[in-house]
Amino acid sequence: MIRLSLLQFRVQAVVGVVVLAAFAILLAATGPHLASLYAASGIDGCRGGGCQNLADSFIFEVTVAGYEPLYLASVAIILLAPAIIGIFWGAPLIARELETGTSALAWNQSVTRTRWLAAKLTIGALIAMTVTEGLCLVQSWWAAPIGRAAGYGAASGPLTQGRFSPQVFATHGITPLGYAAFTFALGVAAGALIRRTIPAMAVTLAIFAAVQVAMPLWIRPHLAPTHHTTISMASLGYLAGQGSPGGTFAYVATGLPGRPGTWIISSGAVNAAGRPVSTIPAACVVASVEGGYSGLPDCLASQGIREAVSYQPASRYWPFQWIETAIYLALALALTGYCFRWLNRRLS
Repeated sequence: MIRLSLLQFRVQAVVGVVVLAAFAILLAATGPHLASLYAASGIDGCRGGGCQNLADSFIFEVTVAGYEPLYLASVAIILLAPAIIGIFWGAPLIARELETGTSALAWNQSVTRTRWLAAKLTIGALIAMTVTEGLCLVQSWWAAPIGRAAGYGAASGPLTQGRFSPQVFATHGITPLGYAAFTFALGVAAGALIRRTIPAMAVTLAIFAAVQVAMPLWIRPHLAPTHHTTISMASLGYLAGQGSPGGTFAYVATGLPGRPGTWIISSGAVNAAGRPVSTIPAACVVASVEGGYSGLPDCLASQGIREAVSYQPASRYWPFQWIETAIYLALALALTGYCFRWLNRRLS
């Protein structure tokens, strides 16, 4: 049964290997030049505040060299790979057997239906996970210099998003393994439930997209209790904001001084009593008008107003990777259990 399943999955395996090989060749051809740009930047030997300027210069060189589209394309490929696997590998697995009528033959052989499904799911999931994680590892190797520059404080942009950003978190580490397993199992379960290949593909895509939106917005930030702190409004290097003369102001913390890699969950101004505040004090109206808002943060700080920040520390990156991967693998196992139950009930 294992040999038969391998033969039936040979097309998917060949396609996966070809895509992975092409992906690796493209990045391997450009990786040495990207690494040489990083080595020439002098970032590794820098100390102090000058590191950010060197990191900014390196990112500028990377952009001029035309690597930004390649970086974004590589991220998009890894993000889309689990969805493609679920749609084209998982959804047809049972649905096609039902549509073509071959299920009556396939599930009434000397090989039990449980063994049939176990072999199909195991081999399909292993191929899916291997291809997806292979794409992730190749891209992580290629983009390592860009990630190090971001860690040195390079200006925020498409190339320098933090490790907790939705695009970077979902395409690095071990989470792609969980995504691939979950989407493959989701496609198989959708095919078993709907019994039609095309509708099962559509449902698989819709559910996976919804889960990928819900996870970084509402679930991932709360995988562990958030930390809380306050920072000075005068920390202009870590704040961006806007205001209106004599009206309201709003500042958003984009990082914490001395804590690189922090994931900011939320932030807002509070007064000395710890209550939220958004109205410019009368004493700061002149600073907000005459200084073109440049003097507003210092004035707000002098009035006892600070920025309250809720965040996840950088040290939680790998624990979050493991937790999220475990969540997706648990969902994959639950969907797999449903598939076995469905098959046994259908033929009982």
